[in-house]
Amino acid sequence: MTGLRVALAGAGAFGIRHLDALGTIEGVEVTSIVSRRLEQAEEAAKRYGVGHATTDLDESLARSDVDAVILCTPTPMHAAQAIAAMRAGKHVEVEIPLADSWRDAEEVDAVQKETGLVCMVGHTRRFNPSHQFLHRKILAGELSLLQMDVQTYFFRRTNMNALGQPRSWTDHLLWHHAAHTVDLFQYQTGDDVVTLHAVQGPIHEELGIAMDMSVQLLTSRGKICTLSLSFNNEGPLGTFFRYICDNGTYIARYDDLVNGNDEPIDVSKVDVSMNGIELQDRELVSAIAEGREPNASVASVLDCYRVLAELEGELATRT
Repeated sequence: MTGLRVALAGAGAFGIRHLDALGTIEGVEVTSIVSRRLEQAEEAAKRYGVGHATTDLDESLARSDVDAVILCTPTPMHAAQAIAAMRAGKHVEVEIPLADSWRDAEEVDAVQKETGLVCMVGHTRRFNPSHQFLHRKILAGELSLLQMDVQTYFFRRTNMNALGQPRSWTDHLLWHHAAHTVDLFQYQTGDDVVTLHAVQGPIHEELGIAMDMSVQLLTSRGKICTLSLSFNNEGPLGTFFRYICDNGTYIARYDDLVNGNDEPIDVSKVDVSMNGIELQDRELVSAIAEGREPNASVASVLDCYRVLAELEGELATRT
């Protein structure tokens, strides 16, 4: 393949981040944009010089000038759309989460194995230079992770996206935001989670979801993860990862890294970019070109969704 022709589904806040990232990758052409509202699809297509805009994903999947699809659509659509893309013969990158149930996650994995196409999930923390830096140290035996302490905090008491625009669907602390940490914890430790606990606050009357949640994980080798999540936080927003290791403490926030004394660590040479989304998209392009399994493939992140399903089951017993 001399170039990769990509359809982007979901021209909202995260879709735009992917369009910006794809524009930096040589040999990639975005040939179709899909969005729930035609005017949004057309506006993005005009802005990024894309020749086709539609509200119908199947229309894009039927096009001969589409080799792969990036799905930035609402969470409840992810599994079915990823399966539809592979059934149409297209490689696919589906934004996190892969699914909002264990059964659907397993089905996507089964279709990937059946088709042999590249199917990866937007577990961006695997690609952020901050986490890459620590992953390499762990693999080299320079660090052993003892405990990961994580805070995921937003202020979303109304149903808005990252741009402050109304959402047509409801975000979820467990199936979306906890997925980042559960997968990263397993990725960095190389262990399976064997013990887990979760508690949550009251269900929001209008949104129908818990706005506060706490999760504890323990691996087979005794590594601990403590995760606090909230949509009620007024203050610094985002996710902060504290790595407590046998040989140092580190705090990662997206692409930035400091040590336990808040001294910056230069991670600018870890990869070709400091943009985790761009690095994630570059992995998709490379894996397709090289005919290999990508980092964050469905198979490699699947166990994260088993853990999420077990956490959901525990929460259900307490409601």
